[in-house]
Amino acid sequence: MAGYPLFGGPPASAAGPLARAARSLSLNERARLHRTSSHQLTLNEQGSASGTIRGTIYIHLHVQSRHVTAEVNIYPSGGSLSGYASASYHVVGGYATFAGTMSVTRGTGSFSRAHATGLRFAGSIQRINDATTVEVSGTLYE
Repeated sequence: MAGYPLFGGPPASAAGPLARAARSLSLNERARLHRTSSHQLTLNEQGSASGTIRGTIYIHLHVQSRHVTAEVNIYPSGGSLSGYASASYHVVGGYATFAGTMSVTRGTGSFSRAHATGLRFAGSIQRINDATTVEVSGTLYE
């Protein structure tokens, strides 16, 4: 290693860029969605997310007797976020409620490094027309 100190290798500027520290973003999202289609026990919903990250949101909600899973895609300005959620499901009169957790597994554009686990995922479904309200909160890392 000619020209470098005995220990430590080349200076940081010669070795390339330094690692970027992860930035965290506190999410507090709310969305009102309407059914765009459904097939058996899957509701395809679309709406607008408001809160920390604003944009169009699409959810494929797979309903089972006491459990729901969801594929979630949000399209804010400058990129997208995708993830999965799992929640318990309870029917109460004309509404069904769900509460569980969500993970962000992928992002694009300005969200290309985004990831999160253990986000709070909750909401309700109006059973007469499948109108859905969703709330997501927690920490997103970029």
